[in-house]
Amino acid sequence: MPEEFLIFAGSASRRLGQAVAEYLDCPLGASETFRFSEGNLFVRVLENVRGRDVFLIQGTAFPANDNFVELLFWIDALKRASAASVTAVIPYFSYAKGDKKDEPRVSIRARVCADAIEAAGVDRVVTLDLHAPQVQGFFKVPVDDLYALPVLCDAVAAKGLTDLVVVAPDAGFAKKARQWADRLHAPLAIADKRRVDHTESVEVVELIGSVEGRTALIVDDFTILTGTLVGAAYVAFERGAVAVHAAVSHGLLAGPAVERLDASPIERLFMTDSVETQPVTLSPKVPSSQSTWSAAPGPKWSPSQACSVKPSVGSLAARASRCSSSSPAQPRSHRPRRRLGGSPRCLISSRHQAQRQRRRRLVARGQ
Repeated sequence: MPEEFLIFAGSASRRLGQAVAEYLDCPLGASETFRFSEGNLFVRVLENVRGRDVFLIQGTAFPANDNFVELLFWIDALKRASAASVTAVIPYFSYAKGDKKDEPRVSIRARVCADAIEAAGVDRVVTLDLHAPQVQGFFKVPVDDLYALPVLCDAVAAKGLTDLVVVAPDAGFAKKARQWADRLHAPLAIADKRRVDHTESVEVVELIGSVEGRTALIVDDFTILTGTLVGAAYVAFERGAVAVHAAVSHGLLAGPAVERLDASPIERLFMTDSVETQPVTLSPKVPSSQSTWSAAPGPKWSPSQACSVKPSVGSLAARASRCSSSSPAQPRSHRPRRRLGGSPRCLISSRHQAQRQRRRRLVARGQ
């Protein structure tokens, strides 16, 4: 297996990269990152990658801008070192929240990031629970958006929680929360929250559905200041929930997040290890982070590409590596033109010939 591909990790995902390499029983690629006094970044690959399929694991959180630029530098360095293909494994794609122009004179940040990643030379992107699935469409290269839901649901089920009710933090997450409820065989409730500005403060004003006498599980794709989770927890507790737990794919946890969590009715916060550079010490209410890379593939994943890998810290890299080895990425300009219908002449050429014949007939009639 080590001869088939190489794994490298940027400074934002060193622990995760090491865990993936250990699971796959191959060494983590040698590399180094320098930060100069004026803030510049310098990355260097310390081994030969010529002709090899490379998987680069680099998150984009804390500090988001530095780690995103470092991701671009790694992709460029690997392509310039003649890697056959570069797959960017981005555990948390931070700018996925900027997926639309919802105000005048604002940037669609996720599209800008996608363009930058492609311009750096990436061949494939693998990520986990994009905040907005349509971000996949911003890329021209293949994007695999994996789900942490199965891993987190298994962790919740292992705790033996009874009389569960899944609570969506807002109407926008209701569809995904329904998937949680179906997997856990639990009913669904939906919180109604209000966000008035960009200060990351929210107010939960209503709860649709019954939680009385049940254990509420609040689910979301990520949390930063835990405001939404804590607000929903208080409302659920007021409506008669006997216990409140929460589960998120990405636990960013900055600022007063830990203090809010510790003071809230939430007994336990389940989350994956997709982010490892939080600027705070995690709360005792956060158990050992669930292994990110046992995540299940999203609906875009082709069944012919999926790999049978038991749930563990390495399954995302294993899926991606199998996909790469079975159908290695080719530069766009060198991909062979597909023949259609077995004819020696492609469809485009036939269409052009028919157009030329029509023009000749029109000219003849005019004469």
